[in-house]
Amino acid sequence: MAEITPPADDPGEVAAALKLIVGRIARKLRQSHAVGDTTLSEVSVLARLERDGPDSPGALAEQERVRPQAMATTLAALEQRGLVSRRPDPSDRRRMVLTVTEAGRKVIGDRRSESVRRLAEAVEAEFTPAERRELVAALPLLERLTERL
Repeated sequence: MAEITPPADDPGEVAAALKLIVGRIARKLRQSHAVGDTTLSEVSVLARLERDGPDSPGALAEQERVRPQAMATTLAALEQRGLVSRRPDPSDRRRMVLTVTEAGRKVIGDRRSESVRRLAEAVEAEFTPAERRELVAALPLLERLTERL
């Protein structure tokens, strides 16, 4: 793959290159999972429930930008494996809400640990100690950029 080196004096080109590269890294980390493992859709729902708390199937479908039928399939698979639990909404007993279980939290943690492990292996295999120091030096800049968005 060709190296991406935009002109440093063109913020638009720098932004486009950064978006492309960060997107590729994120995609590769998200897509790396064992066959039969939790799907990307399932991980996304688990992470949302962990981060935002219990929610209804309809709200989850809207937030994940999928049809309610697709969300129902995803939630059924998660519930069957004990990764989410379903219970009546305390404020409206007619409505159901889903909550991530401890088993679901473990799946999310394991998945995150696997991503970090894969990233660490790639950094070690691909970069010299001097290049790793350059990566470390760029981290505060990336963090500052993240805070600005």
